[in-house]
Amino acid sequence: MTTTQSFDVGTAKVAVLMGGRSAEREISLMSGEGVLKALQSKGVNAHAFDPANQAMDQLRQQVFTHAFIALHGRYGEDGSVQGALELLGIPYTGSGVMASAIAMDKVMTKRIWSSLGLSTPKSVSLAPDAQSQQAIAAIPQTLGLPLIVKPPREGSSIGITKVTTSQEIDAAVKLAIQYDPDLLCEEFITGEELTCPVIGNGIHARALPVVRIAAPDGAYDYQNKYFTDDVKYHCPSGLPEKEEQAIQALVVAAYRALGCRGWGRADIMLRASDRKPYLLEMNTSPGMTSHSLVPMSARAAGISYEDLCIQLLQSATLDHAESGKKA
Repeated sequence: MTTTQSFDVGTAKVAVLMGGRSAEREISLMSGEGVLKALQSKGVNAHAFDPANQAMDQLRQQVFTHAFIALHGRYGEDGSVQGALELLGIPYTGSGVMASAIAMDKVMTKRIWSSLGLSTPKSVSLAPDAQSQQAIAAIPQTLGLPLIVKPPREGSSIGITKVTTSQEIDAAVKLAIQYDPDLLCEEFITGEELTCPVIGNGIHARALPVVRIAAPDGAYDYQNKYFTDDVKYHCPSGLPEKEEQAIQALVVAAYRALGCRGWGRADIMLRASDRKPYLLEMNTSPGMTSHSLVPMSARAAGISYEDLCIQLLQSATLDHAESGKKA
């Protein structure tokens, strides 16, 4: 079994994991196709692999040496597939089992960030047995209006609602719990929406340029993210240099706090009233579609899409390989 980070284009056989069983399957297929073409264009012996249609042990039977994870959401970004690859001994891109599981759970992520003094919006989380009508009705009084209701273990803005009146909260909760039995409600931060990728491991992790997002009417939702050209992306962000550097430092600290490695992308709100950045979430398997933000930021840093894919693949490793190096 392969347990090192060594990568030789001439001998490697790479599975690009895409599709899967999550609510983000459609986006994952788009990401995976882009990565697959990019790797093949660089001479990598890369093949599509959809865990929804193929058993994971086929990876070993087909003698894959590395896995590029282009899965998003549950079963691909939550530590599940990472654990399977650990058992198979196949190095993979992105964060390991624990960091993936924590980052996928926005409630746990916020607890870690808050414990370290990293700014994140105030929130209320309710397990299924705590979602009484009285508890739900009290949320606007606790967080104020408007507020955000979301499932804590989904991405791509799936199941998210901006609630502007108390009368809207019941419908927002019903939508969110279709995707996750737990519920997360956050104060709404009025300001600019930003995102910032990170690449690398530990003390060598570095932030790429910040992307500033301008969505029509502030609706940076699933449709606008992937299927329209109405959203305007600014990279370079146009923010003052000191402000951008402070955001990058915050994002790297957030990345390290969760134990992330390889790559990730933090979503941030920059509050208009005082220009304070607030961490929303960390994506450990970000999108790689034509609309995706990590490739956009990488291009601003002088890294092409194809070279980015190769760089990420070269970082593929296993949790116990990392532990061995630390020891």
